[in-house]
Amino acid sequence: MEGIKIIAQNKRAYHDYFIDDTYEAGVVLVGSEVKSVRSGKVSFADSFISIKDGSAILENFHIAPYEKGSYFNLESRRDRRLLLNKKEIDRLRGMVERKGYTIVATKIYLKRSLVKFEIGLARGKHNYDKRQSLKEKQLALDAERAKKGE
Repeated sequence: MEGIKIIAQNKRAYHDYFIDDTYEAGVVLVGSEVKSVRSGKVSFADSFISIKDGSAILENFHIAPYEKGSYFNLESRRDRRLLLNKKEIDRLRGMVERKGYTIVATKIYLKRSLVKFEIGLARGKHNYDKRQSLKEKQLALDAERAKKGE
């Protein structure tokens, strides 16, 4: 895709969950946070998305304080509001409440100088599913190595 620069991906989400559906969401940030995101100082560890009061909230997502910022820098793990349509929020809320899904952030990227998140509607994997995924990944790597060796 043109004009998109991926900042970080949540590989843990793909390991722990089956991602059934994805959405693109904007996020409300302040200027110093945008500068930290552009420099790649973000972490998905322990972050999750919840629906509160009709809006999607990204919780516990780490954006390092901007080093050249002043004492006005905000807390690095504060809650941030995601920008989604009302219809999308209602659909996500319904899936989470009725069908046991969860919402996880899978990617953060820049799209035409705007910070965007890819969020996924996810179902949890069991341990045997994770082992099967690792086996398939290893088989694909082995096949690729064998193909290069020829």
